Amino acid sequence: MDRKTARAQAMKLVYEWEMGGDGGEETRLELLEVAPGEAESEFMNRLAEGVQQNAEALDAKIAPFLRGWTLDRLTRVDLAILRVATFELLHTETPAGVVVNEAVELANTYSTDKAGSFVNGVLGSLARSLN
Repeated sequence: MDRKTARAQAMKLVYEWEMGGDGGEETRLELLEVAPGEAESEFMNRLAEGVQQNAEALDAKIAPFLRGWTLDRLTRVDLAILRVATFELLHTETPAGVVVNEAVELANTYSTDKAGSFVNGVLGSLARSLN
């Protein structure tokens, strides 16, 4: 698995968690088909577990940049994408441009037609505020 796939899998784990699942080993092995020790599986786990442990703080970082939206109005997919990307922006060395671009691609793949530009606006503003 590469980093792009690891991000997508982390987003799916966060989505499952948001929907009341546990995102445990069964999900990782059977649904996502990620074997323990697989390349970038630690990165995927770091993102998913980081979001779960820091969801409230991540939401507090995201909320000011929603411009007319609230967290509870977002689709669960968009929220999962924003949380994973925000965690990556704050807690990894990945360049902001890469994080934002990957999140936009996830939104374009897994969400609505307008989600990509929405995610781009929110994360772009958040990333600029961190500099």
